[in-house]
Amino acid sequence: MIKKLRFKFIIINMSIVTLMLAVILGLVFYFTRANLETESIRMMQGIAAQPFQLSVPDELGEDVRLPFFTIQLGPGGELAATGGGYYDLSDGEFLRSLIQTAFSSPKRLGVIEEYNLRYYRSDSPVNPCLVFSDMSSERATLDSLMKTCVLIGCLGFLLFLGVSILLSKWAIRPVEQAWKQQRQFVADASHELKTPLTVIMTNAELAQSPDYDEEGRQRFLSSILTMSRQMRGLIEEMLQLARADQADTKAAFAPVDFSKLTSDALLPFEPIFFEAGLTLSSAISDAIQVTGNDAQLRQVVEILLDNAQKYSQPGGATQVSLKRHRKNHCLLTVANQGEPLSPEALKHIFERFYRADQARSRTGSFGLGLSIAETIVTQHQGKIWAESREGRNWFYVELPCA
Repeated sequence: MIKKLRFKFIIINMSIVTLMLAVILGLVFYFTRANLETESIRMMQGIAAQPFQLSVPDELGEDVRLPFFTIQLGPGGELAATGGGYYDLSDGEFLRSLIQTAFSSPKRLGVIEEYNLRYYRSDSPVNPCLVFSDMSSERATLDSLMKTCVLIGCLGFLLFLGVSILLSKWAIRPVEQAWKQQRQFVADASHELKTPLTVIMTNAELAQSPDYDEEGRQRFLSSILTMSRQMRGLIEEMLQLARADQADTKAAFAPVDFSKLTSDALLPFEPIFFEAGLTLSSAISDAIQVTGNDAQLRQVVEILLDNAQKYSQPGGATQVSLKRHRKNHCLLTVANQGEPLSPEALKHIFERFYRADQARSRTGSFGLGLSIAETIVTQHQGKIWAESREGRNWFYVELPCA
């Protein structure tokens, strides 16, 4: 999929580049050709306007000077005189054929391809004349320009092709990373669901066996119920993460008293910490207002508190603080005493299904909570990060104030 996407990116990019090169070089060739033709016609018209000085090309002033010759005509259209120092004009038959060709066309301006000449016919009743200009240099210039344009086009195409290949790697990198994360997410989710499903199937088979009494069957059924609840919890967290990824939460944003929300979120956790032999303390500044979704912000606080309770050392203390931070921002901090997180764990701790302590996988921790919190905080234009120092693991959430 990624290779096909890169290939499509290169094809689209090179199609645009090829079209642009063709248009630009085509316009350069067209305007150069038109300019050369215009200058040649202007020169011929200037010569035709001075019929008595046709044989003195040095007096043309600043006009463009191309190889030319003139034919002066008599009252009946016969050859009267010739002028111009660029050609041998002694062949009368040749000159009469040029006169016949020029007058056979209804247009005063034309090209005689056979002799590579452009002509201009002056139909003045007093001094009719024909001016012929050589097109060899003009066409040689255009041929040289054409070869140059083709060379520039080929080199430009190859250059942009190389740049497109490099850009495709850079442009597709986020998609490739997302694709890898999606595949990893599916693999991890399958692994998380496979183990409890295997336990359920095994206990169900044992519960149907006649080798066990009623007490044994009840024990198997209890294990099935426990694993089923664990699977339901995992599925609910996965659905919650999917909703957080796809939801347009900004439509539901409203002013939220973040101080009160944090204080209310602490209340249900106080007995949980107490029963686990842990200490929970808080220092919350008053009247901190943010703009966001009340339920989602509360969920962030609950995820951090649940994470602190699960990963605290026996008898450890957890501190929660909320204060104003920097300009128009607030900072929520949850610090707990626990096993220090390694630099590698701090780097990956917000990834889906990542657990610094793999032994927690069967205690209701699936490694999705912090990923959900990060998604919610990002949607609220905030930042979340973790640090480990002084025997504590610190989790920070920075949000813009209302």
